[in-house]
Amino acid sequence: MFHGGITTQTLGIVSPDLFSYTCLIYTAIGVMTLLSLWQKNFQPSEQQLLAQLTIDIAAISLMVVSSGSATSSLGYLLIITVAYGGTFLNQQLSLLLAAFASLAAIMVGLTDALSKSGGEQGLFSAGALGVLLFLTALLFRYLAQKLQSSQTEAAQQAAVAQHLQSLTQQIVERMNTGIMVIDPVGRLLLANNAAYRLLSRSPHEPLENLPEKIFDMLNAWRQSGAHKQQLFKPEASSKEIRVSFAALKTDIEGDTLVFLEDNRQLMQQAQQIKLASLGRLTASIAHEVRNPLGAISHAGQLLAESADISQADRQLTSIIARHSARVNNIIENVLELSRRKPAKAHTFDLIEWTESFVEEFQHSRLDTSDIQVRHHESSLMATMDTTQLHQVLSNLCDNGLRYSKLKNEISALRIETGIDDRSGLPYIDVIDFGEGVEPEQIQGLFEPFSTSSPTGTGLGLYLSKELCDANEASLEYKPTDDGKSCFRICLAHDQRVLN
Repeated sequence: MFHGGITTQTLGIVSPDLFSYTCLIYTAIGVMTLLSLWQKNFQPSEQQLLAQLTIDIAAISLMVVSSGSATSSLGYLLIITVAYGGTFLNQQLSLLLAAFASLAAIMVGLTDALSKSGGEQGLFSAGALGVLLFLTALLFRYLAQKLQSSQTEAAQQAAVAQHLQSLTQQIVERMNTGIMVIDPVGRLLLANNAAYRLLSRSPHEPLENLPEKIFDMLNAWRQSGAHKQQLFKPEASSKEIRVSFAALKTDIEGDTLVFLEDNRQLMQQAQQIKLASLGRLTASIAHEVRNPLGAISHAGQLLAESADISQADRQLTSIIARHSARVNNIIENVLELSRRKPAKAHTFDLIEWTESFVEEFQHSRLDTSDIQVRHHESSLMATMDTTQLHQVLSNLCDNGLRYSKLKNEISALRIETGIDDRSGLPYIDVIDFGEGVEPEQIQGLFEPFSTSSPTGTGLGLYLSKELCDANEASLEYKPTDDGKSCFRICLAHDQRVLN
């Protein structure tokens, strides 16, 4: 514009050459600085910014001198430069820059006064501009500090919010309770690791929709609004899940929170409370029952040894001895329940342990037994308290050998290990060759004092199931395809180590 003659009456009227050269050099410096910053992605330091702004002040001052300070308003461009310095420089450097600008303005005013082009008016304007420059530096420095303080506080709050969000997510993921969020049309919005585990799904496998049974429960809950918990058994697992619902909003048609809990763990906790009470009760019962029972048994033995007793009376003493032993066995089993120690599960090689168990079990029996062992996997790891597993398997083997002998007069059974097709968990099957379990007896098979044997107590299977539940394992009766009795123990996987 200047070289085109458009602004020759306002800019550079005192010294056109000085104004022209100043503009050219200033433009060249600006272009080189921009290219350097753009190519190197360079972030200048405060000292480099101060140098650049000082060049700006020098260039503006020269343009003011060449244009005549009394008639030009270019000096007010110094305010923009000082404002920029107050924003991006620290307080000392911003005041130093304001001092340079003020000094430049005063020098321009003195030049006017000496040249008598502006006189006292130019000197006064220069002084007023210097004061304005200092006020601008202080004001923009204050505003910059406020902005920096607000930015720092916002960053801290964002960091705290992010930390709380991360902490909440970790807590939800580590919970033993499964949590799912369902939208009104039944789509899964969120699920934690416990939900995948309880539903026997892999965390890498997306749950597109709810299982159909849980979806039916959800619809029934939305219609009735009842808060009663319901039980659900996944098809791919032997677990029993307790399901409950809660609305995330006041509107029940909004998103729904679904809670999934392992009912066996809850029952285990309740059972531990009952067993604690049972332990105190049976301790007193043992003293009250065992003493007279011992006296009855001893008296029966003495009576049986008498030479004057008749044969009919000897049969009665035999009945006394047999039933005394049975009552004592019942007391022992009940006491064993009350004295049961907490499970101390660890991971072990199931195949190696089973071979060792069978060898030890056969050597401990007085009669000859035929126990076949079959492994469907070459390597199998499981997690359980091996002492309690030994107790459970011994009880199942004793029962299997007894019922096999009753039918075939041969003590024989088969033990198999492998991976359960439904749950993917390692299992042990105890298969006997007896008559099997009647269909009407299956439902109460694991109930206490439920037995078909005239000499049994009905506590063996009950105790075995309680020990499995304590180890997050399962014990169930599932007959084979050819009708043989089979009791399956599904143990926890090696990656599901108990806490």
